[in-house]
Amino acid sequence: MRLDEHRIHRLFQLSVLLKGAHALVECAGGVLLAVVSTQTIVGWVIWLTQDELSEDPHDFVAAHLSAMAQHFTVSSKNFYTFYLVSHGLVKVVLVVGLLMEKLWAYPASLAVLGVFILYQVYRFSYTHSPGLVALTLFDILVIALIWHEYRLVRRHLAGR
Repeated sequence: MRLDEHRIHRLFQLSVLLKGAHALVECAGGVLLAVVSTQTIVGWVIWLTQDELSEDPHDFVAAHLSAMAQHFTVSSKNFYTFYLVSHGLVKVVLVVGLLMEKLWAYPASLAVLGVFILYQVYRFSYTHSPGLVALTLFDILVIALIWHEYRLVRRHLAGR
């Protein structure tokens, strides 16, 4: 059964809006990270994990967060700030371009998402994170929708 073009277009719009929302969250997280001191972040993590670790010293999430906090430096904070803000801004620009049906945005989005997928697969080889698998599968769906929409927009422009 083939979905009609209107539903595919709506799915495309929804997926792009979700990417845009995620991009805004990344930007906000990067800005927040930039303005909060490293010591404050470490303090928050210790405060959040101390009760759980006192009850269960082997709690997987709390133990890993606590260990990460012990090694969280100004340098790593600066990297994550730059990563989140730059990653988010690139995606915001692409999302706006896609929603405005700018022809340049389709191949640019395909290329950028392709690079993100490669990086996510690389990171998965170290982390084995189910979240990365879900994000990668979503990105593959978005790529398919962008490609489909790009073909339609080009066809429409050629017919003018």
